[in-house]
Amino acid sequence: MLDVGFIRRDPERVRRSAKRRGLDPAFVDEVLRLDEEYRSALTAAEKAQAEKNRLSAEIGKAADKAAAARELRPKLDELGRRIDEAETRARELAPDERSSPLAELLTQTPNILDDSVPDGNDESKNVVLRSSGEPPKFSFEPVPHWELGERLGILDFQRAVKLSGTRFSIFVGPGARLARALTQFFLDRAFDKGYVEVNPPVLVSRATMWSTGQLSKFADAMFHDADADLFLIPTAEVPLTAMHGDEILAAETLPRKYAAFTPCFRKEAGAAGKDTRGIVRQHQFEKVELVWLTAPEKSDEALEQLTRDAEALLQALELPHRVVALCAGEVGFNTAKTYDLEVWVPSAKTYREISSCSSCTDFQARRASIRLRRDPKAKPELVHTLNGSGLPIGRTLLAILENFQQPDGSVRIPPPLQPYMKAETIS
Repeated sequence: MLDVGFIRRDPERVRRSAKRRGLDPAFVDEVLRLDEEYRSALTAAEKAQAEKNRLSAEIGKAADKAAAARELRPKLDELGRRIDEAETRARELAPDERSSPLAELLTQTPNILDDSVPDGNDESKNVVLRSSGEPPKFSFEPVPHWELGERLGILDFQRAVKLSGTRFSIFVGPGARLARALTQFFLDRAFDKGYVEVNPPVLVSRATMWSTGQLSKFADAMFHDADADLFLIPTAEVPLTAMHGDEILAAETLPRKYAAFTPCFRKEAGAAGKDTRGIVRQHQFEKVELVWLTAPEKSDEALEQLTRDAEALLQALELPHRVVALCAGEVGFNTAKTYDLEVWVPSAKTYREISSCSSCTDFQARRASIRLRRDPKAKPELVHTLNGSGLPIGRTLLAILENFQQPDGSVRIPPPLQPYMKAETIS
């Protein structure tokens, strides 16, 4: 969430950012109007209270206090009414009152784009920063992962449909072991990089979802238990970020770097008709998430390191990939800047997103009230939050199946995973 004071001070920057995202910036004028009405109501209440205090002081100084009170009572009553009306209106418009029209408008306002984000409205304007590895050249006709997985008996889609419906899958035998190997490999690498492993709840409260910017913008994509009013997490970013909500962290304890392996749940409503085959888009999937909490001046450096940490996993697995800077129209609601890692998928004959590494600046921290204090007497200030996948299990598994398939139908296991699998191939 943006600070209303920032919008008041620099509305043009907010308008520019909104236009770059392809949004109508008219909401900025409405924010300013409501903010002015809110501040006017506060001023009116303060002036009326000051006048009431002055008149009350006059009564206290009068020789005949009773007579003075009778004379000034109508004015005091009128001032009391005006104070009540102004205070009521101020409460109705307060930016920290979640149901107020100003607060609702602020929660629908996206983060300010970083100046370095490329212009553009769709993925064709994303900028490739670097590539690693060459797409494989096969001496045979490669098959997509869903066919290969079924032939090897490691992916079962039909029984998943029987259990749960479409957009679910079952990993079987070596497929399940490969998924587990990836999980352990990713977590071990995160540990080596200094991330603290966390095992958070996958059901979280409405307040938790709101504090990290998932509500109300993405409500339609969430699985929700109405009776308990709990949400299944779409990503471990949510609990990892929110667990320090309403806390003041000592500056010397930053950055905080967390890693968590969790199942994730998304309705994928916006992807109807897209990627219906295989395991690219699932309602339930697993991944290792990486989250940073850092001081504002370290935010840019942290995003670069977070991206390198995720990219190093693809390099270790020898998967051809590239790093892409998302253009303005592709950057997410919560984020100021995003690098996507894209892995080569032979069946699609293109690169597909496998990880998004994003800086949310202080956007989430303001909602969640996560602050730092640089010394005991310093005023608390908001931290910056960052997140990225490191990595998703399903998409990495499909990339391994498709890129390392062999002429005999087997699949070569990347060397770093062989100790976990206790095998060199799946056949």
